[in-house]
Parts: sequence; C-alpha cells; structure tokens
Amino acid sequence: MSKFEYDSIVIGGGAAGLTTAGISANFGAKTVMIEEDRLGGDCTWTGCVPSKTLIKAASVMHNAKEAEKFGLMGEQVEFNPSAVMKHIDEVRKEVYEDADRPEIFEEMGIEVVNGSAQFVDEHTVKITDQTGVEREITGKYIFICTGAKAFVPPVDGISEIDYLTNESLFEVDDLPQKLVIVGAGPIGTEMAQAFNRLGTKVEVIDMAPGILMNDDPELTTILKEKLEEEGVIYHLNSGVKGVKKSGEKIEVLIEKDGEEVTVSGASVLFATGRRANIESLNLNAAGVETEKAGIRVNDKCRTNKRHIYAIGDVTGRYQFTHMSEHMAKVATSNALIKVPMKIDKKHVPWVTYTEPELGHIGATEKKLREQGVTFEVYRFPFSKIDRAITDGETTGLIKVYAKKWSGKILGASILGAHAGEMISQYALAMRNGVSLRDFADTIHPYPSYGLGARRAADQWYIRNQSETMVKWVKRIFGYRGEIPDYSDPNRIV
Repeated sequence: MSKFEYDSIVIGGGAAGLTTAGISANFGAKTVMIEEDRLGGDCTWTGCVPSKTLIKAASVMHNAKEAEKFGLMGEQVEFNPSAVMKHIDEVRKEVYEDADRPEIFEEMGIEVVNGSAQFVDEHTVKITDQTGVEREITGKYIFICTGAKAFVPPVDGISEIDYLTNESLFEVDDLPQKLVIVGAGPIGTEMAQAFNRLGTKVEVIDMAPGILMNDDPELTTILKEKLEEEGVIYHLNSGVKGVKKSGEKIEVLIEKDGEEVTVSGASVLFATGRRANIESLNLNAAGVETEKAGIRVNDKCRTNKRHIYAIGDVTGRYQFTHMSEHMAKVATSNALIKVPMKIDKKHVPWVTYTEPELGHIGATEKKLREQGVTFEVYRFPFSKIDRAITDGETTGLIKVYAKKWSGKILGASILGAHAGEMISQYALAMRNGVSLRDFADTIHPYPSYGLGARRAADQWYIRNQSETMVKWVKRIFGYRGEIPDYSDPNRIV
C-alpha cells in the first residue's frame, strides 16, 4: 500500500491540467484534479475559443461587405453586438459541455475538486473550497498546471480606470465605438483586426518598431499594411506614460519620437503579456524553485523536486495550448511510466489568426543567420496558388529555410489564408526528417492550399539545377530548346 492518498495530484484544470489528469488516469494512477474556478481554463473561457469565435464573426461581417468583389449583390448584414457576444458565450459553453465538464473526467475515475490549492509540504496539498472548508491530501506525484493570467504594466493612473484584458474582454455586453489596444503581439493584433471589422475604430500602441516581433519581419510588414488598409491605426516605437479618465473617454499618454501624444478611446485593452499563476501556491513549503517567467523546470518538465512537475503556461516557457498538451505528455510519461521524454523545442509551431493568418515552425531566418548556419530561403507567393486565386486570398508568402543540397528543413514561415493548417505540414515534415525533395515528390490534391506548400518545395529542385547541368543534358540528348535564365536566384517556377 502506498503511503500517499493519491498517485497523482493535478493542480489546475485548464488545457495542461485536463490533459495531465486524463493521461494519469489512463495509466491507472489514482488521480485528483483541483480547479479553483471552471474547468477549461483560459483556452475555453478567455482565450482561444472566444477570441477565434469573435474573429469568425468579424470575418463574416467583412466578407459580407466585400461580397461585390465576387459578383454578389444584396443587402448588407445588420450587426447586433449583443447577439455576437451571446454567440461567443454559447460557443464557450458548448466546448465546455462537450470536453471540459467535471462529469467527463469523473467517468474516467478522476476525482474533481473545486477549490484553491496550497502546498503544506512537498507531498501534501491543502484544498480550500469556496465556503472556507479545508482539506489536506497527499500525493506521490504532483503536477502544477495553474496557467497564467494577463499582465498589466503599472503605468500611472492604471488604478483609476476600468480597462480590459483578455479575461474581461468577452464579458462586455456591447462593443466600444473606439478601442485603444496596448500591445501589438498576437492577442493585440488579432483583436485589432476583429474589432475594426465589427465597426470599432482601433488604435494600437507598442514600444517595438513593428508588430509580432517574434515573427518574420517581411511577413509582419505585409500583415501590418493589410490591417492599416482595413483601418487599424498604429503607434509604434511608443511607450505608454500614463492613463486617465476624461469624461466618457480614457486617455492614454504616450511618448512617440520624443514627443508626448494623447490617444483616447471609449475602452483600453491591455494585451501586454501574461504572468504565471504561482502566488497562492505556497511553493516555498514544497521547496519548489521559481524564476522570473514562472516555475523552473528542465526539459522533462520536472522541477527541482523529483516528484513535482510543472506544465504549460505556469512555467513561462511556451504559452500555447498545444504546448501545454505536449508538456503534459512529457511530464506524465517521465513521472508515471518512466519513459524518458523531453520537450520538443525544435518543432514548436505558432499561429496568429488574423486574415491572412501568420504561422511559423522551427528556426527563424534571423536566428539562423545569427547562428551562422548555412541555408537557403525558398519562397512561393500565394498569388501563384490557384486555390488562393479562386478564393480571392492572394495576399501572402511562403518562406522555407532549408539546407541547399540535402533539402533538410530548418524552419518555415507562412503568411496567407489557412497558414495555420499549412504550417502543420512543415511540423510533420521536420519532426520526421522529411526533406524538401520528399515534400516535392509527394502528390498533393489540386486545387488546394496544401499544394502551395508542395510548390514551395519544388523550388528546391529548381534552385539545385544549373545552367551547366542543363547544357550537358541538351548535349547528351540532343535537345533544341532554350536554356532557362538562371541569373535570378529567387525566380519562381
């Protein structure tokens, strides 16, 4: 008999916790999952699900306005903000009912407890429910999956205004006439386009010189120009100095090019990053070490305590739902069945779900150059993808970074329609050692966006040809055609 009440204690019921608890139970471990609020966490309630639902609504509105481009005439769609917000809530609840509600996990044999968790010692956790009743439990293994929360910088006047974050954005009953967004990262960029398309005037402020600074600057420049064409206004290289209430508006004081400028709006959304939820855990009692980003873990997701693991956003490593699920597999495999697994740091995809979408996998072009890696950049524009042409989605570009002779893929960046789906092809290829030659030799259906990824791989064949080689082929076989122009190394075939 084990001296511990549970084999697995899972603290947190978001994407990381749900996956961890499910795998633990599947391995036959006696498991308890503790969640202070609602199962589903940020992804279901304040992140991916509501934001993508809002983006879809905005896309439908935009497409209705653009219908004449496709030869379609008719009345414009009437916009009802409260109906849109109600739809978002209904979608959240549908996802919760289908995948996250406690009964689903209880049927797996998992005990689901509503309450806050706090370490008593390295094997003991105290649970406090909403009525204040306390209970102590012990576990052989403990998995910390408490996620992260929106970070709002301590600018002057912040305590005097009502501001929005992703945690409150989807609870509003109406959309503001004008929205100021602080932060031009993924959340800020997605919400800027969505709200603008729904009729809100949007201005975005960021200290950086561009948007989405972790992505390819050539592609982010194209995306920024697209959003500006739609009406989004940017204030880059601009630091926020303070905020204040002025009548019905909120004024944001920024410093731009050495001058102070005021940007005002009905609401302000802070999309300025996230911070790990660790304050209430009493980690010192367990001796768990932390760092600025969150709980310190190794590539096996293990903390400095061999039986305690941290997974997902709480580590500050990769704040993506898909990485929370990946890390949950790594942690539980190492802890419960002693199968050695490590976080796959080389193949982490990310996508910003604007229109066009922006996706990336592997090393960036900037990082490869900084590391002195020898590689080629293979490019293919969406304007040459027939499916993109038929859909009227020709804005975009595929960039693949690969070795010249072997065709080994080192990374890829895509701006364009369905980039989030297309980047998955490169993730699978890189993970399994599929070269650009293998990619190019694989049959893809026509017409499809996926075929664009194959045609980008075709450029590896083209670039590895040479004028000398073609001359020899002509001489050997007696061919009489013209020799292609090889003077432009970036020519698209």
